[in-house]
Amino acid sequence: MSESGLKAVFLAEQPMLLRLLVARLGNRADAEDALQDMWIKLDQLPTSQPVAQPAAYLYRMASNHAADRRIAATRAGARDTAWLEVQPAADEQPTIERSLLDRERLARLEGALAAMPERMRTALRLYRLEDVPQKEIAARLGMTLSGVEKLLRRAVKEIQVYKAASEADSEYPHRLSSEGESNRDR
Repeated sequence: MSESGLKAVFLAEQPMLLRLLVARLGNRADAEDALQDMWIKLDQLPTSQPVAQPAAYLYRMASNHAADRRIAATRAGARDTAWLEVQPAADEQPTIERSLLDRERLARLEGALAAMPERMRTALRLYRLEDVPQKEIAARLGMTLSGVEKLLRRAVKEIQVYKAASEADSEYPHRLSSEGESNRDR
């Protein structure tokens, strides 16, 4: 049978194909979409292949198409479920206030780092962020090992002073001072 003959059989069998797809997919909207996809596939078939039993071919095509759609829907559901499981819950999301306070603390920390002498900042970055051993830092900076240790201790003390000041400021962020200005305006 030619391509136009297969399309003619499709048009004649369309109501039964639709019933089959509704039964397999569970709803009419999905079945109509699948039927439309079948029509598009039929339109793209090469005309050189004759089909001996066109009705059986179309019913098999509908069954396969329904199975493919069910498998795709199952995979999409599993993927969406997996995505939702790794998303943080609403109570795990930081509040806007928390985000602003964290940004402010980060800006203060960056200020404290910028105020450090260059060698101290470099030694701290190498040791804490890049995991470079103290012996290698000493060689890079042209210092003794004990000099690097002292430099790192001073850097940590400066960070602790910053942290203590930052915690004191954030403990009562809206408390007014005696001059009538907030702690943030100082």
